Amino acid sequence: MATTPHLVNDTQPLEEPITCPADLDGVAYLYGHPLLNSLSPPLHQTVYNSLGLNWTQIPLSSVNGTSTTYPPAYTRSPPIEKYLAAIKANPKFVGSSVTMPWKVAIMPHLDSLTEDARQAGACNTIFLRDEQDGSRSYVGTNTDCIGIREALLQNCPSPELFQNKPALIVGGGGTARSAIYVLRKWLGASKIYIVNRDQSEVDAILKEDKERNLTSTTAPLISVTDPAVAASLEAPAVIVSGIPNYPPKTPTEINARQVLQAFLGEPSPSATFKGVILEMCYHPVPWTEISQLASTAGWKVILGSEALIWQGLEQARLWTGKDVVAVPGLVEKVKEMVSKSLAERTPSKSNL
Repeated sequence: MATTPHLVNDTQPLEEPITCPADLDGVAYLYGHPLLNSLSPPLHQTVYNSLGLNWTQIPLSSVNGTSTTYPPAYTRSPPIEKYLAAIKANPKFVGSSVTMPWKVAIMPHLDSLTEDARQAGACNTIFLRDEQDGSRSYVGTNTDCIGIREALLQNCPSPELFQNKPALIVGGGGTARSAIYVLRKWLGASKIYIVNRDQSEVDAILKEDKERNLTSTTAPLISVTDPAVAASLEAPAVIVSGIPNYPPKTPTEINARQVLQAFLGEPSPSATFKGVILEMCYHPVPWTEISQLASTAGWKVILGSEALIWQGLEQARLWTGKDVVAVPGLVEKVKEMVSKSLAERTPSKSNL
């Protein structure tokens, strides 16, 4: 049965109980803000409709603004304590996506965490686990890891491209943490450069990483803040960019962009291939300034919508208990929905 995702009324403070429509059999939530341009609800609706489930995903964010304004002038979502109390009291709750600003803050409040969430240092998914004593646990995991991994492996010329080569992370939030974990565990990076406008965020990542990996010999993390230094380092084979698509304005933003451009290198003929970049920012438009800079410099650009698809399919597997990827035609339906939604957004690569 097809259903339409429900948005919290933007004229009401989030003080009423967080419930779900009575006609639904199951409800997932999208917790965070801003959510106006998220493709998560329609992605999951495509899965539920394909499986014949009377479920939906409800965004939990009130807004002042319109769908044509990005980012919204004001957004908010309920505090963690209120949110968790509501889902635990809801017998129709099946799981939740967790986005900014809650990916790190929610972790101490959950019953347990998977290894992916612990090592990535961020949680983007809550799922239910039945325990032997009859209770159920609220478990945090990180399907962004699966999304990033699959986006890179399924869209790169060869997996060997990444082995024992440097990698580069742009950003300092939950996406950066997830990417570091993926680049180490599955892609075999030799070292990982980090470029970000806010050095305190990078310092936090370095501190957390040291505490988690006291005796580790995994790929070291290297903060790079000087364009000249970036130009002198061994070039990365893969880049994961996890920052919003805003033009750099402040001195630190401008410097971070210059460092990134030094890593990207000079514009190259179309036949030149320097490496792969996964641009995780896909909204409000799928082709960003960084995508254009990288493409011009000879990098293969993978859109963040690819990571969105694969992390969402992993969420759906956890929530439904079904191998959704194996369901005939389901992945194709999800990809078609995402492609159609992105095609409606402008500008795109074709009109830049």
